[in-house]
Amino acid sequence: MSVDQAVITLFLVVVLALLLRPVEEACARWFGRHPGTIFAVPGALAGLFLIAMWGKGAHSLPLASLVAIYAFAPAFLAWIQGFGGAASGQPPRGSWLDLAIILLLWLPLELSLGRSFLPVPIQGLAHTAAYGVAVLLGLFLLLIFRRLGGMKYCLPTKARDAGLPLAGFLVCAAVLIPLGRWLSFMGPFHMPAGASAGGVATRFLAILAGIALPEEILFRSLIQNWLMQRFGSNNRTLFLAAVVFGAAHLNNAPFPFPDWRYMILATIAGFVYGKVFQRATSVVSSAFLHATVNTVRHLFF
Repeated sequence: MSVDQAVITLFLVVVLALLLRPVEEACARWFGRHPGTIFAVPGALAGLFLIAMWGKGAHSLPLASLVAIYAFAPAFLAWIQGFGGAASGQPPRGSWLDLAIILLLWLPLELSLGRSFLPVPIQGLAHTAAYGVAVLLGLFLLLIFRRLGGMKYCLPTKARDAGLPLAGFLVCAAVLIPLGRWLSFMGPFHMPAGASAGGVATRFLAILAGIALPEEILFRSLIQNWLMQRFGSNNRTLFLAAVVFGAAHLNNAPFPFPDWRYMILATIAGFVYGKVFQRATSVVSSAFLHATVNTVRHLFF
């Protein structure tokens, strides 16, 4: 296993471990007693990212400086607000500084800041690793340190969490397939060459770990959750969160910017994902739906 593969695997292991409530609570107790040590998280994540990039030949002072600012700026905003574990046991509502943390984690990735500091062959790897840094920072700063409620970053706790992704997929299929075909965004249905149950399952798990879960943490646990805490848990707010999710797809490859077709379809999908997140006990439910939609899209259309 190469250094970059080891770093990405470590990121994934930590992300999955934090789904376990005892792990989350143990981390929260530590930072509650030692709030200043929260800065060890961005330091470690920035260091691991730079080690992975240096191993691929990307080593420059501008890159290191940008990564350090990216990692430490949101941590500073969390630290000045203080540990969020209230004596009453009630989780704090997301503040405007918490929104600033979310934007500092998301927008640099969305705008591909620092791309020019990286050799073209490793830009895809760098984006994947940077997304891992963003997700882990978001979880440590907002879930564990700020203790924001409503993030639903835990394992499912009710039986309906298994049925919600299925219901959501039926809605998505009924709407997105004909619309995607009409917009010439999707090709006709076809069976992939050499398809097997194992191959489909492997593709699903790769999409779940590399795309669906990270995006659901960002767009549902962080952005949608913050919007609903500030403006109410209603369909108007859900639609606003879905539009944000859709707009994030305007510049997605392989189509040229701005890809309005992708935004329209992603906004509709985002609304369904958001509704599943809203009704479920865990972000895992919307992540499973997201991964299922992406898998079907990539393999069969």
